[in-house]
Amino acid sequence: MFFARVIKNLKLFKKEFGLNVLFSALYALFSAIAFFSLMPMLEVLFNGTNQTLVKPSLDSSLNLGSFLENWLNYQVVVFSGDDNQKAILFVVFVVIFLFFLKNVFNYFALFFSTIIRNGVIKIIRKQIFESLIVLPMSFFSNNKKGDVISRITSDVIEVQNSYLSIIEIFIRDPLSIIFTITAMFIISLELTLFVIVFIPISGFIISYIGKTLRRRSLIVQKEQGELTSITEETLNGISVIKAFVSETFFTNKFLDSNSKFFKYSNSLVNRQNIAAPLSEFLGILVIGVLLWYGGKLVLIDMDLKPAAFITYMGLSYGVLTPAKSISKALYALKKGNAAAERVYELIDSENEFESQKINDIKSFKQKIEMKNVSFSYGETQVLKNISLNIKKGETLAIVGASGSGKSTLANLLPRFYNYNSGELLIDGNELRNISKKSIRSLIGIVGQESILFNGSIRDNILLGKQIDDDEVYNALKTANALDFINEFDDKIDHKIADNGVNLSGGQKQRIAIARAIISKSPILILDEATSSLDSKSEKLVQDALIKLMDDKTSIVIAHRLSTVKNAQNIIVLEKGKIVEQGTHDDLISRKGIYNNLITLQSLS
Repeated sequence: MFFARVIKNLKLFKKEFGLNVLFSALYALFSAIAFFSLMPMLEVLFNGTNQTLVKPSLDSSLNLGSFLENWLNYQVVVFSGDDNQKAILFVVFVVIFLFFLKNVFNYFALFFSTIIRNGVIKIIRKQIFESLIVLPMSFFSNNKKGDVISRITSDVIEVQNSYLSIIEIFIRDPLSIIFTITAMFIISLELTLFVIVFIPISGFIISYIGKTLRRRSLIVQKEQGELTSITEETLNGISVIKAFVSETFFTNKFLDSNSKFFKYSNSLVNRQNIAAPLSEFLGILVIGVLLWYGGKLVLIDMDLKPAAFITYMGLSYGVLTPAKSISKALYALKKGNAAAERVYELIDSENEFESQKINDIKSFKQKIEMKNVSFSYGETQVLKNISLNIKKGETLAIVGASGSGKSTLANLLPRFYNYNSGELLIDGNELRNISKKSIRSLIGIVGQESILFNGSIRDNILLGKQIDDDEVYNALKTANALDFINEFDDKIDHKIADNGVNLSGGQKQRIAIARAIISKSPILILDEATSSLDSKSEKLVQDALIKLMDDKTSIVIAHRLSTVKNAQNIIVLEKGKIVEQGTHDDLISRKGIYNNLITLQSLS
């Protein structure tokens, strides 16, 4: 099934595939002819050129093999006369020329197959990334990043090596076998029957041994994903590992996975390595039988000339190489099935941007409503019957202890996760009936940890939008970021290292705020945007956030309650439920959970 899906992409390379078939056929044809042309040279070596100069004709007294043999010998005699040396030179030239043509055709066959292989892999990588970029957030929550990376890299390479490398083999080598066996039939029908019997028996034995390859390959691919995942986690958390002197723990974790990968890989490769020696042994077994039976035909029955027999043996051994290639390709096909299964599992995963016809929303005019909204991670209920209204231009603050569901509640609005029950509406439109892209175009987000990408500051702010530099500088000025950016020689063209490691936390947050300003989104989500900053950076970022929130509908999540006291509505979450709701002054006067949180922070 997976092989058919990969091969389906060949229709985009019809021209290259046709040329590959043509040159593969010419290569196979000239491979057989080149071996066949050795026969007159051997005749010259055994018998010289002292032959009767009679042009042969194909009649009932001659079979096709005898006719071709006599015709080749006649051409040699015509060219060289009685000069044996000249005859040998002529035959040598013909043989060299035929082998030259064979290899030229082989080069062009490989040239076009390379275009096909790399082109198909390019398409598969495109399909993977296009699927990856639209996967729902739940997919990334449930799958290890390293395993996903392994599927995109090593599994795709395995598909290329296992599936696409056999395209040329399954075209060229069967043709080589067909043309070679045809030449063998021409020389001797009896001897060739041995080869015809051998090939299906050999194929059956090899196929039987290779049955377990797919299952073993799948285990290897999964363990490689685990190994990649551990490496990726280690690199991401290297500062924490060093801070807590946990190098030994992570080293042991890596070594354990590495040992499993070593064990599984050995088992798989050793099983795969059986293919070549087994097919060669079976081939040599038949060669031995052919030597015995062919020797009988030459020496005892006199039904076969020595030159024809030696040429025949060369042809029969020439069948072994493509036969071995095909047997190895069958093993590779089974191994590739496991990698392709993981690749297409990713490609076929759920697309979060629904294909059915749903509405787009162009603007936000009135209010956001939640009516008895509940949400669960698996069997764990995180939010329970949340109901609230957020009018346009208002600020809603969400406070509560860690794990109370604050960030989860905010993530429901851009539909990073789908709520299980209840209703969530924007201007009376149920979110499930609105496209996710149009919802997210109305929302700007500044999180606790700003995600920055390799590239310039400009690229990180625009993220593909076509906006002139004046607007970028205005956004940076509003975000209180212009001072530190002007210190860079290349200003907004300054390159940001991996995840912004060459910037401070406050600088990264202000670039993220500039990004939110550029988006011109009417709804803003601030998720602990200042919690990880020092006092000076927090002041600069807080001032920038106040400018950003002007005339916007804001949802603010904060541990530091001083940042939310001016909100028109504050909700307190506890174990996924709203336990208090009101303004700052109202909640203080109630002497409840909010007041206790304020008191604790004041004491601290």
